[in-house]
Amino acid sequence: MEQGFLVIVAIGIASLFGLWIIFYFIPVGLWFSALLSGVRVSLIQLVFMRWRKVPPSVIVTAMINATKAGLSITRDELEAHYLAGGRVKLVVNALISADKANIPLNFKAATAIDLAGRDVFEAVQMSVNPKVINTPPIAAVAKDGIQLIAKARVTVRANIRQLVGGAGEETILARVGEGVVSSIGSSDSHKSVLENPDSISKVVLSKGLDSGTAFEILSIDIADIDVGKNIGAQLQMDQAFADKNIAQAKAEERRAMAVANEQEMKAKAQEARAKVIEAEAEIPRAIADSFRSGNLGLMDYYKFQNIQADTRMRDSIAEPPKSKPGPKPNDNPQK
Repeated sequence: MEQGFLVIVAIGIASLFGLWIIFYFIPVGLWFSALLSGVRVSLIQLVFMRWRKVPPSVIVTAMINATKAGLSITRDELEAHYLAGGRVKLVVNALISADKANIPLNFKAATAIDLAGRDVFEAVQMSVNPKVINTPPIAAVAKDGIQLIAKARVTVRANIRQLVGGAGEETILARVGEGVVSSIGSSDSHKSVLENPDSISKVVLSKGLDSGTAFEILSIDIADIDVGKNIGAQLQMDQAFADKNIAQAKAEERRAMAVANEQEMKAKAQEARAKVIEAEAEIPRAIADSFRSGNLGLMDYYKFQNIQADTRMRDSIAEPPKSKPGPKPNDNPQK
């Protein structure tokens, strides 16, 4: 009895496992749902999807949604897109949304956008509901030297035809910032910009900044403008400081040249004194030679000595008197 019971249990388990395998490879329920939805797909094709490692539920569900929305998409197209690494559900939802919104979008373009890494469903939604991009603070200087800091709001919608290969939001922000800086920089006064901020929007919007991007710019609105620094005055101060440093450097150069000339003159004076001393040293020799040769007598020598004494006396009289050091103010005279 026990062996018979175990055999029955084993047969039951094997039957359940076999049924599970059969229903796994042959999704009868999914085939029946597709049949009721008007989607023609055979059980053999569902089994082949398993062998091709394509989940039948993803393909069949996408086909049901597309058929109910009135779109004609084949099973082979959906399988090929899935095997290429695409997101089948997003593509089908994007096609349905585009069809309801009267946006021209076919299956080939949608799959190309999806394989390019962009969210095609989000792009279709952005085409219906435009997106607002807030720019970071943009600093620019008017011609009068006053800095203005502006913030802009860019309203864009997706350009379906430019989603593949088109530039993104960073390019839009960069171009808008460049246009704001150019518009403010061409203004004669910052007051005119503060009075008419819409002039910036008109100038920037007329430049066609959305060319080559994945977006279409609908409007550019200046949200806020703040007055910054007086850049013109700051530049003038910096220039004046630089000119002062240059003038000081040139003056220091001239002073150094003057000091060098003074030292050179002192050296020349020392050289001249050395020559004078050298010449004076030759006088005793010349006198001695004159005595030996008989050209100078004794009385002549005495007269020469008297002349030298008179010269020293005149020099001493001509010199100013040397001041004697007096008592210091803190010294006590009684001590």
